[in-house]
Amino acid sequence: MLKENIKSIRKAKGLSQEELAIKLNVVRQTISKWEQGLSVPDSEMLVSISEVLETPVSTLLGENISESKVDNLKAISEKLEIINLQLLQRKNARRKMIHWILILLCAIIMMIFIALFLLKSPYYNWDYNNPETAVLGVAFHSFEWLFVRIAPISIIALIVGIVLTREKA
Repeated sequence: MLKENIKSIRKAKGLSQEELAIKLNVVRQTISKWEQGLSVPDSEMLVSISEVLETPVSTLLGENISESKVDNLKAISEKLEIINLQLLQRKNARRKMIHWILILLCAIIMMIFIALFLLKSPYYNWDYNNPETAVLGVAFHSFEWLFVRIAPISIIALIVGIVLTREKA
């Protein structure tokens, strides 16, 4: 059963519940619930558990069975490995998509910065006695003021996101 397999493999690897929880980014109580059979991990978490414990998902899900069922277990194990690979491919595709979205956002922010630099705040020379240009000038000035203060923090966060979502060798 899954609960016994997680516990025995964790102990065989010399990991405490706390150490496994840290590696999986969950709380220790979650590991405890899995090992007591009070809850079960979802499919993505099963993939993460198998990676951390360096054990195939099929081994985590496998039960102690008799010799007559070895062929059935082998077929189930092969299917589970295929599912495991498909989940990993989906996870990698999602990571790549997020990576490119972050790069795109970073490029957009940089283009806005360049445009603001090249325009050199043209609203400073506007006639603020005219209500239409006054409102528009205040709107441009507010956007520029906020953008110049928020964009650097956003760029740093986006660069961190790009680094964290890059493809690992």
